Amino acid sequence: MQHIIFKNKSRTLKAKFPLLSQSTYTPAVIAIAAVIAFSFLSEIEALFIYSRDEINSGEVWRLITGHLFHTNFNHLLLNVVALLLLWSLHGKFYSTKSYLTLFFLSALFISLAIYFFDPEMKQYVGLSGILHAVFVWGALKDIKAKDKTGYLLLIGVLVKIVYEQSGGSSEFTANLINAPVAINAHLYGVVIGIIVFLFSNMPTKKPK
Repeated sequence: MQHIIFKNKSRTLKAKFPLLSQSTYTPAVIAIAAVIAFSFLSEIEALFIYSRDEINSGEVWRLITGHLFHTNFNHLLLNVVALLLLWSLHGKFYSTKSYLTLFFLSALFISLAIYFFDPEMKQYVGLSGILHAVFVWGALKDIKAKDKTGYLLLIGVLVKIVYEQSGGSSEFTANLINAPVAINAHLYGVVIGIIVFLFSNMPTKKPK
């Protein structure tokens, strides 16, 4: 953890940011990959977005790559900003291995859940489902570290999921991203985030 210090005449402010390379490398790569995917959207989206028909034809890589694409610039901006905010909140817990494990398991689980439980969803793009997984994983890490804000974050995301499942998606957000909000992807993200946390924190037996 590195410190950035801001000074003025009356006070000194110390802001903590997770600037170690192991904390920043993977989120930065994902953000850059999403920007590149958007920049070449028209050229490559037909090969990589989540598309049920193409997955049925054997193009299973779409279960992972589809998450890096976005419907429009607003959608990309929202997800990249959320990615950075989560890094600022929980980057101290990130390592290349743990983050990549969480990212790929979340991408695969969410896509498979959509495939089996939401057959009417023919296409899906965006990082929001994975971001929900990262959010809840980080909140549980806070709780494990005895940081009480973790409880607030966990309750907040669970309330959001219950609201979405009972009341539907935000019309404002749908208009902003020019697509229906895939609220079930958010639910699946929270589920896999909890599962990954629980499995990664299971006690290991000590050798006798």
